[in-house]
Amino acid sequence: MSDVPAHRHPTVQDQVALAEIDLTGELMIAAAAASEDRLSNDRIDELLHVAGAPCRDGADRGAPDTP
Repeated sequence: MSDVPAHRHPTVQDQVALAEIDLTGELMIAAAAASEDRLSNDRIDELLHVAGAPCRDGADRGAPDTP
């Protein structure tokens, strides 16, 4: 007999996955609407709600904002 994982109840939601899907959708919409070929790193950070000013030296920019 094969091991079949139990199915979750249809109302169970993975909040992290839903947030990732939402952010991915925002990035796709912004990329489609952009006049340039690529989104700038600053624009991506803005869409992903990354805190802190951009660093030019490659240092860590800080933790993402939490809602």
